[in-house]
Amino acid sequence: MLTTGRVCYHFFRDCINTFCGTSVIEVKESSSMNDNQLVRECLRGDVEEFRKIVEKYRGKAMAMALNILGNKEDAEDACQETFLQTYRNLDRFDIGKSFSNWLLSILYKRCMDQLRKRRRFFVFYKKAKHEAEGVIRSPALNPSTQNPHLHTLLERLSPKERSSIYLWASEGYTSKEIAEVLKCSPNTARIHLHKARKKIKSLLEKENA
Repeated sequence: MLTTGRVCYHFFRDCINTFCGTSVIEVKESSSMNDNQLVRECLRGDVEEFRKIVEKYRGKAMAMALNILGNKEDAEDACQETFLQTYRNLDRFDIGKSFSNWLLSILYKRCMDQLRKRRRFFVFYKKAKHEAEGVIRSPALNPSTQNPHLHTLLERLSPKERSSIYLWASEGYTSKEIAEVLKCSPNTARIHLHKARKKIKSLLEKENA
């Protein structure tokens, strides 16, 4: 496992902090060096090469995190944690497999962690509110009910459905590739994708009725 010791700590933090204040639209991926070459150089101790990995994947990672989490702050946190974990575990990456899929699978897990923390907070909030008031006057509380602007099509999908439709529509991923990211079988990935398409189609039909 690689470590972010004192020698490269400040460089590394500066590297992953490029998310802050950076527009996803402005990011352009660099193809001057393929992923496996970049990973090999990092493993040889050239930490500067990791900046190239961040620059190459930050736009894709931020777009996926925003798609799942729905707000920039949480998405930035998930992306930074993802790149930190990626760097620390580069020596565990199988060079024979897709680096992009490996990185996005780490990001997906981080996003799921964020959602679990969010759910725990709202469960605590509901309980505290109930104990303070003696009765719960409102229906189940969740982030989407607090902001009417979050009632979009994607908010009606489950996290796995949102991830599947994003990877398929925005990244051109196949069911097999989606399965690698979500850590499920290709058949399960196809089911998530089918449900997402069906829900979106149904919602659009209702809006246009």
